[in-house]
Amino acid sequence: MIETNSSNSSAATGMSLVAAQAEIVDLAGDAYRTLLDMIQLGRLPTEKPLQERTLAATLGISRTPLREAMSRLIGGGFAVRTPRGQLMVKEPTLRQYLEILQMRVMLEGEAAAQAASRLDPVDAEQIIAEIERYMASTDHPKDENHRIDNLVHDTLATASGNQMLAQTIHDLRIKSRCFDQNAAPNRFSPSCLEHIALLRAVISRSPEAARDAMRRHLEHVRVELVTRHTNL
Repeated sequence: MIETNSSNSSAATGMSLVAAQAEIVDLAGDAYRTLLDMIQLGRLPTEKPLQERTLAATLGISRTPLREAMSRLIGGGFAVRTPRGQLMVKEPTLRQYLEILQMRVMLEGEAAAQAASRLDPVDAEQIIAEIERYMASTDHPKDENHRIDNLVHDTLATASGNQMLAQTIHDLRIKSRCFDQNAAPNRFSPSCLEHIALLRAVISRSPEAARDAMRRHLEHVRVELVTRHTNL
C-alpha cells in the first residue's frame, strides 16, 4: 500500500509539474504576442532599457513567463540585451531599415502576386470599404492606423498560401516599425490610396499588377523616409 501511494503521489506531482510548465508556455506565448503588438504601436520605446517588474505588472503575469517571452523577442531579432542584462528594443539604423524594406519589396511583391489568384474578391472589397470608411472619418488614432495597415498586408501575405512566407513578412514589418516609430503622419492618405489600388489589382486577378502595386507602395514608403531623414 505504501509503495502504491508513493507511486500515485509521484505521478500526481509529475502531472502537476507538466501542467504548470504548460501554463508558463501559454502565458509566455500570450506575453510574446502582446509585446510584439506593443512594439508595433510604439508602446515599447526603442533604445531604452525596459524594466522586467514594470512589464510583468503591465501584462499581469509573473516574471518567469515574461522572461521566456523576452527570450523569444531576442531570438526573433526584435530586441537585445544591454551589457547590464536589461531588455531593449533596438531601433534599426537607416541602412538596416532600407535592407529590411528591400526584403519586404521582394517578399511582399511575390505574396501579392500569389494573392491575386487566391484571395476571395469579396474579402478584398470588404477591406477596401473599411479603408474608405476610415478615410472619411475625422479621427485617425495611431492604433487604428496600424490595424488597417496590418489588415491589408497580413491578409495578402496569408492569402499567398505560404505560411512561412507570411510569418517572415509579418516579422519584417514589425522590425521595420522599430525604425523612427510613427514618424510619417503625412503618409496616411497616400498609403490608404495605395492600399486600395493594391487590392484592386488583386481583385483584377492580375499577379503582375498586384506585384507592381505592392512594390510601388513600398517604394513610396522608402522615398518618404529617406527624404525626411536626409533633410534632418
